[in-house]
Amino acid sequence: MRKIVAAALFWLATTGAVFAVEPHEMLDDPALEARAREISKGLRCPVCRNESIDESNAGVSADLRMLVRERITAGDTDAEVLDYIVARYGEFVLLRPQTGGANVILWWAGPAMLLVAGGTGALYLRRRARASDPDALSPEEEARLRDILDR
Repeated sequence: MRKIVAAALFWLATTGAVFAVEPHEMLDDPALEARAREISKGLRCPVCRNESIDESNAGVSADLRMLVRERITAGDTDAEVLDYIVARYGEFVLLRPQTGGANVILWWAGPAMLLVAGGTGALYLRRRARASDPDALSPEEEARLRDILDR
């Protein structure tokens, strides 16, 4: 019984994405369908966030899959299809955003902030180590303390 349950769970886990693309969405030409699936794997579902439209069962993902297939059957290249969808929905729909233009700031902001924070922490620790002990007495206070203790 355990083997049957394990096999069923394995089958469900590995075939979940296959059921996202419904049969009426598929193109008759296997080469065009393969192109459409490849493009769909690189597009993010606007509802599911980090799931491609190829894997998502959301309605907007189905609409985007149909749009990809319409553009492919219209004769667009893969790049033209991506450009068309990005023009309509913005770069957010790309699972791998472009690393050029203004996005360079976003790509480098994280590592830059880490370096700034590390440098600030190192400077703070270095200055703190060099600073005199705040509990130490000044020479005048030491002399007064000796006078008080000698009495």
